[in-house]
Amino acid sequence: MDRGDLFVVSAPSGAGKTTLCSMLVNEIDNIVFSVSHTTRPPRPGEVDGKDYHFVSEQEFERLVAEDAFLEWARVHGNFYGTHRGQVMEKLAQGLDVILDIDVQGAKQVKKKLPAAITIFILPPSWHVLEERLRKRGSEDADKIKLRLQNAMKEIEEVTNYHYTVVNDELHEAFLELKTIVLAERSKTRRVLANKVDLSALKPGPDSWFLS
Repeated sequence: MDRGDLFVVSAPSGAGKTTLCSMLVNEIDNIVFSVSHTTRPPRPGEVDGKDYHFVSEQEFERLVAEDAFLEWARVHGNFYGTHRGQVMEKLAQGLDVILDIDVQGAKQVKKKLPAAITIFILPPSWHVLEERLRKRGSEDADKIKLRLQNAMKEIEEVTNYHYTVVNDELHEAFLELKTIVLAERSKTRRVLANKVDLSALKPGPDSWFLS
């Protein structure tokens, strides 16, 4: 079995990337969500080990010192990181892995794993982005402004990604994201490694073709 593919998905806060990634994992077989480590506190309803690995800054710094992360960055005042060992193990098992990470982390991953497939999720407009962040209701006005300030810089990175999905209507955006993953799985390398034995496509001695 061939190695799985690594899909790196980035977006400004409020664009809906986490929702879309969750839908993808629930819909498609053999793709798993990489659970990041973070020092930010859990939001209502978030579960440790499922949504994130919630750790202290001291624990995060220990992992950084051990070079345990494939990528890590400080975003919106908190640390986020992707554990290298967890990702590489799943890829070696033939599973596709999806990383829901910011543009800083994506740059680090692309340097270390150039074959990673990068996807950027855009909101349909700035107005919609602001509205989604305010309606989320999980942060105060100052934190929302910080996320919007970062969003202006993040959106400028879209041209560095292989694919772009505009999340205007959620179902349509999901279908586009799903299509990208299925198209990558149809590349010749993966089909020949996982689905087709070319020797089975050669005529045998009892073939009508040779008679």
